[in-house]
Amino acid sequence: MTRRAAVLAAALLAGLLGAAQGGTYRVKAGDTLWEIARAHGTSVGALLQLNGRSSQTIRVGEVLQVPDRGAPTIRATSLAPAAAPQVFQQGQAVYYGGRANPQTTMTAAHLSLPFGTWVRVTHARTGRSVDVMINDRGPFGVQSRVIDLSTDAARALGILSEGVAPVTLSILSRP
Repeated sequence: MTRRAAVLAAALLAGLLGAAQGGTYRVKAGDTLWEIARAHGTSVGALLQLNGRSSQTIRVGEVLQVPDRGAPTIRATSLAPAAAPQVFQQGQAVYYGGRANPQTTMTAAHLSLPFGTWVRVTHARTGRSVDVMINDRGPFGVQSRVIDLSTDAARALGILSEGVAPVTLSILSRP
């Protein structure tokens, strides 16, 4: 192969790889599916469908397929409307450092739910929500506080500046 042919082949390969990476996103520490979906103009459900997944667990360094930025907005498709999870508990959420978990940084403490339970925490005023896994016990001391969120979960919910926020809890899955 001549030098010119090698340069052309390398340029073509770089162009093809660049095009293939235009539809991918590498997960960074603190990312949530909600933030990734919003940044790419899609829904969490559509992002899960695009990646052929049912689990919302993501890992740092994982590569996800995402729609091209210029593509039209993608929404999840379904034959029947998804039933919203029923509200399990209402009260206040606070945040703390959190207990480390190799599966996710989106963790929380609850007084009675079994470890490994996935809960959707929805901010009562903003409607913003985050899915967290119960892996610790708490909150203690104030009866109106129903859940302690890890710092990453509180950031995703938008309550870092509030400290305490009104929330509803819905159980997504139990171990």
